[in-house]
Amino acid sequence: MTMVMIINIILFLICCILITLSFIISKKSFMDREKASPFECGFDPKSSARLPFSLQFFLIAVIFLIFDVEITLLIPLILTIKISNLMNYFSVASFFLLILLIGLYHEWNQGALTWAI
Repeated sequence: MTMVMIINIILFLICCILITLSFIISKKSFMDREKASPFECGFDPKSSARLPFSLQFFLIAVIFLIFDVEITLLIPLILTIKISNLMNYFSVASFFLLILLIGLYHEWNQGALTWAI
């Protein structure tokens, strides 16, 4: 027998032993309805999964994600100020910030930023 064959047989035996032990250990655990149900951040797992979701919370989360991604697009502008032409840099930066401000103004006018109680 070669050394590779011996190692493969040993690994196979270890895997078999571990699988057998996992079945033996899992049989001892007591599974009731509460333990078998998934835990979902404080939601009752036995109630309906079709509960109404706050649309206002969803809109705020989407707006946060959009502006968060756009903030990460501003970082290369900061890093390229040393190597770029100053006039081109300010025109690109002001255009990008203008787009951000117009988007923020639009969301404000649509009422997406007002939290209804």
